[in-house]
Amino acid sequence: MLKQKTLQGSFSLCGKGLHTGLNLTVTFNPAPENHGYKIQRIDLDGRPIIDAVAENVVETTRGTVLGRGEARCSTVEHALAALYAMGVDNCLLQVNGPEVPILDGSAEIYVENIKRVGIAEQNAVKDYYIIRKKLEVKDEETGSCITILPDEQFSITAMISFNSKVLSSQFATLDNMENFESEIAPSRTFVFVREVEQLMAAGLIKGGDLDNAIVIYENEMSQEKLDKLADSIGVPHHDATEKGYLNHKPLVWENEPARHKLLDIIGDMALIGKPIKGRIIATRPGHTINNKFARLIRKEIRAHEIQAPGYDCNEPPVMDVNRIRELLPHRYPMQLVDKVIELGPTTIVAVKNVTSNEPFFTGHFPQEPVMPGVLQIEAMAQAGGLLVLNSVDEPERWSTYFLRIDQVKFRQKVVPGDTLLFKVELLAPVRHGISSMRGYVFVGESIVTEATFTAQIVKNK
Repeated sequence: MLKQKTLQGSFSLCGKGLHTGLNLTVTFNPAPENHGYKIQRIDLDGRPIIDAVAENVVETTRGTVLGRGEARCSTVEHALAALYAMGVDNCLLQVNGPEVPILDGSAEIYVENIKRVGIAEQNAVKDYYIIRKKLEVKDEETGSCITILPDEQFSITAMISFNSKVLSSQFATLDNMENFESEIAPSRTFVFVREVEQLMAAGLIKGGDLDNAIVIYENEMSQEKLDKLADSIGVPHHDATEKGYLNHKPLVWENEPARHKLLDIIGDMALIGKPIKGRIIATRPGHTINNKFARLIRKEIRAHEIQAPGYDCNEPPVMDVNRIRELLPHRYPMQLVDKVIELGPTTIVAVKNVTSNEPFFTGHFPQEPVMPGVLQIEAMAQAGGLLVLNSVDEPERWSTYFLRIDQVKFRQKVVPGDTLLFKVELLAPVRHGISSMRGYVFVGESIVTEATFTAQIVKNK
């Protein structure tokens, strides 16, 4: 099982803010397990911390703005995209102003520095949210749409469309996050000349220039007006009859704008709070619909806080029934685990197929067969026993015994024909033969039983 990761050390980057024009510094720091991404405004009294989650997005006009109380931080998406794509789960970003510096308008510098300081593996398991069904958000007015479909990893296709002869329709695809550094990170943000006046009137892009944004000139205007606009943002004059891209640095790719939109999606999906496995298809994406989509996924996560493990009956088991019998003393009718499909240092996933021939159904109950809850807990504990015994030498010579059962909840009935998935995880390392575990029983996507229990492993005489 993959583990959570953080930075091996801190690094700082300085530059001007895209919208404020201020000279700013952002420092990336390692953070503990299950910390997630947080942004701290170190220039404000109390040094407030903003959790980087979708519900804390307060504005999406020309970037993602996070806020908590009076504290705000904008243009966070490029930094978060770099962290997410590089597999960093926990990081504290400290900023001395109201936005993250724009740097060159891409995520390339962030990636370079993340690689320079290195990434450290932590003990906690990386908690993926696995997409099991199609989810979609649409905006009928703008034609924007984001759809996510089940997939074995996180991948994105972004399609953009503008009413422009210079930049009309493009698409970009990232099938593997390992290619983010080479295929997506260097792509720069972009703006149309026709938008510049509006943005400046709104008090934005005070720090924008040809070094940190692709500027697209598509609608011809008078030379005088274009020169005046160029002077206002401090860029060289350009021939008003010559349409196209105004930058000194050529496009890295012909579809660089589409790739940057894909980069923005990754940054906004980082606000989900968990890495996800699914394929995103985005049509005419933007920060507003990105945020609506991230909020939808967070709502789904809250509804399925503990997600059922994946189960492919075609995959060979990690432990079959014969190996289980070698480790556990239980025999008919008390062997309640049929096979183990996942086994890690702290987590196990096991299977029990419930048939109408189970002996307990004879009296529980003849007219309405229901698996007793105590046997569900017993089966869960047997799975936990296999987990613990896997960590000792000569496991065949040890047995596990209940010491305590707490926080038991039975959510729905288990009946003949159900396939039970047990997920049991250690709450703490085994000490002096004592182990505390949390277990869940699933039927399909639903939790049917859960409990916390303590067990002791004892060497057989």
